[in-house]
Amino acid sequence: MTPMIERSDAETDPRHGRAPHSRPLDELLRTGLVVLDKPKGPTSHEVVAWLKQIVHLDKAGHSGTLDPNVTGVLPVALLSGTKVVKQLLDMGKEYVCLMRLHKEADPEAVRQALSLFTGRIFQRPPVKSAVKRQVRVREIYAIEILDMEGPFVLFRVSCEAGTYIRKLVYDLGMVLGCGANMVELRRTRVAGITEAETCTLQDLSDAYSTWKECGNEAPLRSVVRPMEDAISHLRAVWVRDSAIDALCHGAPLAIPGVVRAQGGIERGNKVAILSLKGELVALAKAEMDSKSLKTLDTGIVAVPSRVVMEPGTYPRSWKSSTNHTEDRKN
Repeated sequence: MTPMIERSDAETDPRHGRAPHSRPLDELLRTGLVVLDKPKGPTSHEVVAWLKQIVHLDKAGHSGTLDPNVTGVLPVALLSGTKVVKQLLDMGKEYVCLMRLHKEADPEAVRQALSLFTGRIFQRPPVKSAVKRQVRVREIYAIEILDMEGPFVLFRVSCEAGTYIRKLVYDLGMVLGCGANMVELRRTRVAGITEAETCTLQDLSDAYSTWKECGNEAPLRSVVRPMEDAISHLRAVWVRDSAIDALCHGAPLAIPGVVRAQGGIERGNKVAILSLKGELVALAKAEMDSKSLKTLDTGIVAVPSRVVMEPGTYPRSWKSSTNHTEDRKN
């Protein structure tokens, strides 16, 4: 459990803003997130195009392309929710891969070969890839063998974004001296979002039809989630209502505006600035660590890098430099 830093007591005005899970469905469809279980066959872009047709939206964006034959977790943000989904692109991923060795190998030799690829590795993207073919460093956090039968090896790999599992399999075959190829691949996690949270395109279509034809929102609310679910992996800072509109105009967050924050924040970290109702106000770069935030009474806590909330959602309680100048003149 991440420790919490309590700075002050504060209440939020119910007349302004709204808790993420209390948003009207129309608003949720303009700002939300759908975690699809991508089927085998179509490209990620085709899947997103079908999703837009189902929910009758002009704009949606996915986080992390999956090859046509790869299945699994594909987060898709709707309309303004696309401001947030990009934060998932650089987060860690998890896959389950079925590898076929070109001839059977000793199980212990396979385990030893896999262990060699834990940690930082060098990879050159395969010929059919969307990036420049130059050697890159990627980190493999963990590899676990799930099953082995004959030449087939089923394993789970947790890795840095941008790791090519097909290339990993090829390199494993080279180390074993027998060659190997990837038979099937499924993405099971993106950041903190797992395959248990996914829905199919058919689930989404049925839920949307149930809402339109019967007025029942429950099925659609179960598959369209608030955008805040996409940034649950980030450390959070909660701010008082009076600080929000200034943040929406790009102002830095100072200590007096902070009500509480999660511990473990380091300077330079990306953090989520939230209202007391749990709404995402902005994504920001931390300018002080948790220890300083706990002990100091003045200073800049974070500087917004991406404002998400619309200005005017909370009342303005600050003056621009222009207004200050006019006040002095008067």
